[in-house]
Order: sequence, then structure tokens, then C-alpha cells
Amino acid sequence: MKVLLGFGGSQASVDALERTVDRAVAAGDELTVTLTETEGASYEELAERVEQTVAGTDLSVEFRKIKGNPASEMVAIAESEEFDELVLGGNTTSPMGKITLNQTAEFVLLNSHITVTLVR
Repeated sequence: MKVLLGFGGSQASVDALERTVDRAVAAGDELTVTLTETEGASYEELAERVEQTVAGTDLSVEFRKIKGNPASEMVAIAESEEFDELVLGGNTTSPMGKITLNQTAEFVLLNSHITVTLVR
């Protein structure tokens, strides 16, 4: 299965990365990671974090740098390159236990025509 993971360096992204790498190794999935540069991390730092996570596995990871709107870019990449699944890190839950989505996750969930997995 072809899996596209959105990675921006937040703790939610790191959690999604670790879970996705574990699953990709076990299932033999192909993994591509989109890197979204943030104020706290450059593309190189993000790629290094991904490489550290896959070190010691047989998994080969491809990277795509995203500039501009990360949500629309991820959806476009996932659909144009015929990925089977798009994975994003989830957000927080409210005091009432409801999930709170950021703009990126909300856009992807509402606009993607492929399966989206939200890791919390």
C-alpha cells in the first residue's frame, strides 16, 4: 500500500510518524513523507527526525517538501500520485472529550477522496 504521511515536527506528527513507520514495516507499505517547514524546524531537521525514526528498519522513505498551504498540497499529492492512504497527526481533545482539529487536518478530512487516518 502507498502511504503519504504529513509531518511538521509537532508531537502529534511525531506520534503519527512512529505509528506509521511501525505499520509500514509490518505490512510492507511504501512510505512517502511530506515535510512542512515550521518556525521551529527546517526541512533538513524534519527529514533528519524521520530518518532517525526509520533507522534500523528496512523501510525506505521518500520525501516531498511542501510550500504554501500544506493541507491542499497534501491532498493534491495524495490524489495525483494515487496514494492509498493519507496519515496525519491528530490534535487535542477538549475538556468534554471531543477532538479538536486544526485547519490542516480539517481541510484534509473534508477534501480528500482517499482514505485519511488521523492519529491521536
